[in-house]
Amino acid sequence: MRTSDFDYLLDEALIARSPAVPRDSSRMMVVSKDNVEHRIFRDVLDYLRPGDSIVINSSKVIKSRILVEGKEIFLLKRLGKSEWNCMVYPGNFFRVGCSFKMGRVCGEVVKVLEDGTRNIVFENEDVLFELGQIPFPPYIKGVGASPDDYQTVYAKSEGSVAAPTAGLHFTEDLLDRIRGAGVNVIDVVLHVGRGTFLPVYADDLKDHFMHSEDYYLSADSAEKLNGTRVNGGKIVAVGTTSVRVLESSFVDGRFSESSGSTNLFIYPQNYRWKAVDALITNFHLPKSTLLMLVASFLENKGFVDPVDELLALYRDAMKEGYRFYSFGDAMLIF
Repeated sequence: MRTSDFDYLLDEALIARSPAVPRDSSRMMVVSKDNVEHRIFRDVLDYLRPGDSIVINSSKVIKSRILVEGKEIFLLKRLGKSEWNCMVYPGNFFRVGCSFKMGRVCGEVVKVLEDGTRNIVFENEDVLFELGQIPFPPYIKGVGASPDDYQTVYAKSEGSVAAPTAGLHFTEDLLDRIRGAGVNVIDVVLHVGRGTFLPVYADDLKDHFMHSEDYYLSADSAEKLNGTRVNGGKIVAVGTTSVRVLESSFVDGRFSESSGSTNLFIYPQNYRWKAVDALITNFHLPKSTLLMLVASFLENKGFVDPVDELLALYRDAMKEGYRFYSFGDAMLIF
């Protein structure tokens, strides 16, 4: 399967540059094998039943972009006490073995990796988060969105460098109504890393290197998920990040407490789904791994030509004026 199979053209006017207000007033395309509906996101409760479980990723976006004196450090992943893997600019300022000072930011480059990132030990980590900024996608930058807009209402476990955007549609009130309807709201964690926004360079998908992301499924969440399956409820993943936790943690027919790193790369004709019954997701960038995962889920739901059918759904969304990308509208597939 080729990366070019997942390309499409989008009018830039359909790129959402600010969130819906309130969050759950965003639109939602509801997709099943035989039907497409156009709804409002708060109507998601109409597709849930008592005993179902909706799975949210509670990772929180960190202030990972530090800009000082024309230089940039982008924190990617904590490696240890005061040590981070980072993207940097300009590269020649951050040479291996170099101790540097950028205003109040001081550190030492201890390793340069093959992908150009640096492992840096910082003298005062607190300064990083005092000076750091939430890393908005480039199509959002400078348009007045607040840092809180780029966090889910349930974000609590710091570690992501991009938001798990399907969760941005939820409000506290909607979550309360979901729980009140007898639906479980189950918490998992996957810290979104650079692999989410890196382009796919390989022509053939089997040649793509998928970066790993740290995740955690608690024993309590695993028990609730197993109970859902035993009792015939649906497991509804909120976003591709929740999918990766669920599919990585389901072994021999059961969920178990699990933590570590996953580099699971899901695309059509390559993956047999095990754990997820329905998916809430956004409208994703062309040729992205996220788009590929969604196409694979359509395949899992019986769509004969999932890539072409997904792109046809995207064309319909464009005609209907849906908003795309991080602050955009939602798609529910069940």
